[in-house]
Amino acid sequence: MRIVIIGSGNVASVLGRLFVKNNHEILQVVSRNAAHAQALAAEFDCGFADYEGAINKEADLYLVAVVDSALYDLNNNLHLGNKLILHTAGSVSKDVLKQISINYGVLYPLQSLRKEMEYTREIPFLIDGNTDETITLIKDFAGTFSGHVVKAADDERLKLHVAAVVVSNFSNHLYAMAEKFCIKENVDFKLLLPLIKETAGRIEYISPAEVQTGPAMRKDVFTLDKHLRVLSDHPALKYIYLKLTDSIMKS
Repeated sequence: MRIVIIGSGNVASVLGRLFVKNNHEILQVVSRNAAHAQALAAEFDCGFADYEGAINKEADLYLVAVVDSALYDLNNNLHLGNKLILHTAGSVSKDVLKQISINYGVLYPLQSLRKEMEYTREIPFLIDGNTDETITLIKDFAGTFSGHVVKAADDERLKLHVAAVVVSNFSNHLYAMAEKFCIKENVDFKLLLPLIKETAGRIEYISPAEVQTGPAMRKDVFTLDKHLRVLSDHPALKYIYLKLTDSIMKS
């Protein structure tokens, strides 16, 4: 496929590399910031433009990888006739693109992506399109770079996006809070890394509910009280600790 990427951030960078690696061609990078577009275009050896410039109309596919709120402004100055256009958002309906082209859909990577990544783990893609023919085309395209492609309607994708925030963004925030706690208390956060990996690895084969451990699960009030005393100088973490302890006890 010949592709124009609209966006120059994390998703645009990682997916662009994935496309090129699997023999697709990037024709142009378009971004609100011309310098950002130029930098990513240099990596792909292709053209670039900002939103005021001319978009290449020779592509087979236009991939929009921008922040969710920006998707609602695209149809003000982008009209592609019958060209296929896809966005990459988890929580935005595919119909946000219906004024831009008669062929549109979604290619949502269910993975945390950062442009600094030196390699890409397996990325599941949730796809959807406005017609059966479009869905088939998107599925075939996604199948060239992922072995895990699943059709998901707007409501399903939104629910999975919510779950993704819980398991990824919320978990990482807890790691950050724990790291801050360890630094302040002069203990080594890195000693927790094998535990983090072990906990994540278990749920590949077993339900998380079945492998829940810890003092809250055991209703070990004695240990919980000791922990809360240690957290007396960390009110934000203490609040989260109490809320999660209560949730685990009620599960």
